[in-house]
Amino acid sequence: MFRRTFWFTTGVAAGVWATTKVNRKLKQLTPESLARTAGNKAIEAGHRIKDRAVGFALDVRDNMAVREAELGDALGINENPEFPAPRRFAAIENRNNPKYVEGSAYQTYPYNRNEDH
Repeated sequence: MFRRTFWFTTGVAAGVWATTKVNRKLKQLTPESLARTAGNKAIEAGHRIKDRAVGFALDVRDNMAVREAELGDALGINENPEFPAPRRFAAIENRNNPKYVEGSAYQTYPYNRNEDH
């Protein structure tokens, strides 16, 4: 009799366990659950891609700065550059100025109000 009770209890436990597993799997296969799972996986994949893209951009920026420094050293650009003096243009040409050349391409003409009438 003890033997029958043992096997009966074992069968009931196995049935409960199997029923629970089947019900969980059926709930996972509903359309709502599948959509939720697919959405979560897509979001995770998007975060992974974003992290990799940001890491790649930072690596490119760092390597670009290193290469720019190497090129600057090779060309001598990084050593105290001497910039030319800034150009200054006079607002009104001075004809008495020896730099003023009559008929030059950059000659400016004085404004004469009488020509407008």
